Amino acid sequence: MILFPNFVKRLVMNAKKKNIAKEPTEIYKVTSKNGVISEELHPVLVQLIEKSKKEHEQGYSFSHEEAMQKIKLKFSI
Repeated sequence: MILFPNFVKRLVMNAKKKNIAKEPTEIYKVTSKNGVISEELHPVLVQLIEKSKKEHEQGYSFSHEEAMQKIKLKFSI
């Protein structure tokens, strides 16, 4: 059969591939594509997140539905 060597070649190639999606990153020593780890956040970003949390606790936020209503009124949608 002519197809048999190609089948064996594909089988060997597939066996060598690393399945990064199913295996922990520690095994393959890879990092995420964006390279950002939660401990490496910029100090300004940390301050903005804390400010946002405080504003949310104080009730300065609004729901998605309220935001959509404002957008519809503003742009006459």
